[in-house]
Amino acid sequence: MKQSEYTPAAAGLGVRFGGQSRGGVKPVNQDAFAAHNPDDASARLKGAVAVVADGVSSCADSHIASQTAVTSFISDYLSTPDSWSTRHAAARVISSLNSWLYQQNAARQGRDDSMLCTFSAAVIKSTTLHCFHVGDSRIWHLRDGELEQLTRDHVHVEHGRNFLSRAFGADQHLEVDYRQQELQVGDRILLTTDGVHQHLDRHSIASLLNNNPDPVGACAAMLDAALAGGSDDNLTALLIEVDALPLETPDENYRRLTALPIPPVLEIGNRIDDYEVLEVIFSGTRSHMYRVKDLYGDRQYVLKAPSENFAEDSVYLDGFMREEWVGRRLDHPNVMKTYAPPRPKRFMYYLGEHIEGQNLRQWMQDHPRPPLAQVRDLLRQIVAGLRAFQRAEMVHQDLKPENIMLDRDGRIRILDFGTVRIAGIEEMVSPLDKSIPQGSVNYVAPEYLLGQPGSFRSDLYSLAVIAYEMLTGELPYREPSVKRHRIGHYGELKYIPALRYRSDLPLWMEGCLRKALQPNPVHRYDAYSEFLQDLGTPNPRLEAQIRDQPLLTRNPLLTWQLLAALLLLLNLLQLLL
Repeated sequence: MKQSEYTPAAAGLGVRFGGQSRGGVKPVNQDAFAAHNPDDASARLKGAVAVVADGVSSCADSHIASQTAVTSFISDYLSTPDSWSTRHAAARVISSLNSWLYQQNAARQGRDDSMLCTFSAAVIKSTTLHCFHVGDSRIWHLRDGELEQLTRDHVHVEHGRNFLSRAFGADQHLEVDYRQQELQVGDRILLTTDGVHQHLDRHSIASLLNNNPDPVGACAAMLDAALAGGSDDNLTALLIEVDALPLETPDENYRRLTALPIPPVLEIGNRIDDYEVLEVIFSGTRSHMYRVKDLYGDRQYVLKAPSENFAEDSVYLDGFMREEWVGRRLDHPNVMKTYAPPRPKRFMYYLGEHIEGQNLRQWMQDHPRPPLAQVRDLLRQIVAGLRAFQRAEMVHQDLKPENIMLDRDGRIRILDFGTVRIAGIEEMVSPLDKSIPQGSVNYVAPEYLLGQPGSFRSDLYSLAVIAYEMLTGELPYREPSVKRHRIGHYGELKYIPALRYRSDLPLWMEGCLRKALQPNPVHRYDAYSEFLQDLGTPNPRLEAQIRDQPLLTRNPLLTWQLLAALLLLLNLLQLLL
């Protein structure tokens, strides 16, 4: 494994495959199967994959469908971004393959040589089995001699015959069954086509598996028994033996994270590997950042190194390595880039692009009451960067003015990826304790404080806090006296209307901020685009919601001032009378 590559607990998955497929009594075998366990560390983030497909017998070219489905699924799935979750990646590939087959069949105008097939895929990632299923092939799970069917057949019966209710290539929009199953070492995963399980019951299959420890031998015995039982169809059985799971211990995790030493604190003129320090950008308790020049390529970078203060903190070191990994996978003009080192590294650091400018906190101090149009323009750029995270199934989780740079040309860059939540990596079992909520005080989304996972709505909340602060110079919720790690319920947070600090704000913009800053994420916007739309264009509904609110809700301070004045007036009248 390259020490510069962030591959959390990717290694350690040990599986063996064994399978057989036969035509049986039929002249053409329309079944197909394949399996693959990637060798390189990066690809192991995708897991081991096994697939079976069964061409529909009434369609002469269905063997093309089954072969295409099996081989294309594996290659395309392994080519999806590492950051995607297994379910998202597989769903995208399955949808694309089904659309292709459907278009091919539509062009044939329903002739009997259409390409249709069943599809069952098993993906083992970390310690979890992910099942994707369409049709009447099956996925089974054997543990301690007990066999469980994990899929259900998509068939309906007419006149005593079974007909598929779902198949690859039959409909433009395909509904795919999905299921997860936690695994243990010694588990066996079996995939079969109906030529096998229509002629062997569950107890017979379990007995054959238990009596045959070799995966190839077990599959051969199964096919022999099905043929002896009168199978008149193609027969396929594919078996996965789970020999080892990537259960990394805390000590193993720490050794992996500290394979490279933390460099000493550097000064101008010092050299590290083949880089010379030209400027110390900052040197703090958590990290150090320098502007450096590559002595060989004459290119300038920002070099960021961790602080020795955190040499024993595995969560911090994991986050530091994650920064480089994220920055190399998000290629967007509003997201800071990190670069693969041109030569092997001897220390723990990463190289990023050098951005000349100021962070958003500094800009806000220089622009205490900015024009609304300028604020909208900056927010549009931030949203463009956040969409890049969303497309990659990432959540930034620590969005704040200090983590947003504005270069000399006015272009926004989002940076600091140490707490980014990556769907594809969240699936990996880790010994690290990440129970403390992510994010910075005043900007952290309330769902984190309730122990709930984040989503793009969490980043939207943090963005809305920034928007509120840019417009008013204040925060939408009272700043706590100490940093909160937990809250009991959403009702603990009381929103302060932006109009209290900036009376020239349109009512519809107040409504937009209020909706984006709802403590409960289900009440926020469903998309960044909706937030931007309402921030830039009057929304009569939002305006009406603010206008129709009682004065006590719109402006509590003014309400109490009026009440106090009224009470004073009543007292004066009593004295006069």
